[in-house]
Amino acid sequence: MKPGMTMTQKILAAHAGLKTVRSGQFIEANLDIVLANDITGPPAVAEFGKMGAKSVFDANKIVLIPDHFAPNKDIKAAAQCKILREFARDQGITNYFEVGEMGIEHVLLPEKGLVSAGDAVIGADSHTCTYGALGAFATGVGSTDMAAGMATGKAWFKVPAAVKFELTGKPSKWVGGKDVILHIIGLIGVDGALYQSMEFVGDGVQNLSMDDRFTMANMAIEAGAKNGIFPVDDRTREYIRKHRNRNKALKKSVKAYNADENAVYSREIQIDLGKIRPAVAFPHLPENVKTIDEIDRISRIKIDQVVIGSCTNGRMEDMAVAAKILKGRKIAKGLRCIILPGTQQVYLDCVREGYAEIFVKAGAALSTPTCGPCLGGHMGVLAAGERAVSTTNRNFVGRMGHVDSEIYLAGPAVAAASALRGYIAGPEEF
Repeated sequence: MKPGMTMTQKILAAHAGLKTVRSGQFIEANLDIVLANDITGPPAVAEFGKMGAKSVFDANKIVLIPDHFAPNKDIKAAAQCKILREFARDQGITNYFEVGEMGIEHVLLPEKGLVSAGDAVIGADSHTCTYGALGAFATGVGSTDMAAGMATGKAWFKVPAAVKFELTGKPSKWVGGKDVILHIIGLIGVDGALYQSMEFVGDGVQNLSMDDRFTMANMAIEAGAKNGIFPVDDRTREYIRKHRNRNKALKKSVKAYNADENAVYSREIQIDLGKIRPAVAFPHLPENVKTIDEIDRISRIKIDQVVIGSCTNGRMEDMAVAAKILKGRKIAKGLRCIILPGTQQVYLDCVREGYAEIFVKAGAALSTPTCGPCLGGHMGVLAAGERAVSTTNRNFVGRMGHVDSEIYLAGPAVAAASALRGYIAGPEEF
């Protein structure tokens, strides 16, 4: 019997028009969505012109979002956004989202119903792998591949091998998708799934919300993975059904691709969700993970800033967790707490649910959706010697500002609790 295919391999085979594919095989696949932002988009537009391309392959399948240095932080940022804006206008691109209607790209696309199960998506941003939560193949590419994708609707891939994560059990209180993926990265390392698909399966999946899954798929790249992916279940279908009608130009269907029973994996790892504790990744790699229990045995780690938001943890459940802990309390004196809802809709929902008032009364700064502080761009840059607890996805040297600053990655529960204490703290007492 021939070896079977993984979820990712089945999606790639379907988009390449092939019956089967194998790990290591090079294929050309048709694309459902091609995405770029205000940093990666302008170089792609330049390459698009150098190719001699005159028009994009499908104006409904290109998505352009100014979210990194937008709202414009300076003149250079304004010029970058202008290139994106003018290209979208000239090409008649329907899915261009201006400031005021935009959001952080990897929160916005699922919300707008632009990605569905079974899709093949490339984005000129490494965290495009987020959409694997919907049962899609989604991966980051460079700006040159982005240009080719915009022109042809196709991309070349080397079919990845896969690591299978068998999830069992149910997360305990205050443990979310961020804690789970940090635990996994701490277990396998930042190159533990290098150019492989991280495939999350098992009975435990049903105990993870869609927001949990988005967070986990988002950080697959932090383990070196080509993509992360979840099977399509009733929760996935309900999410897609709820958001499908927000996008009239693309008639999205649900195509569930399940791995064959005899699919081949490079590794199979068992994860008991019930045993995972709130986690923090210490500087300067996402693999430097400690549980909150281990941190409690260390001397208090004083912090200067907390950031709650980003494409990793800027969704409504993240806002709800932060609001529950911050309600009726005050941010520690001298500490800056910045909260960035992932989209305008999330921002509006925060207002409707009363979270915005909770955040402001607690002493937090409630910001417009932007990637700004995550990449040391604006609205939360760190000075030399400063420490931040952040719900973002990377804590490399200089990632959020000065090379002598430090970033501690955590979920919204730990981040909010730390904001109240002024040092890294667990959420159990709240």
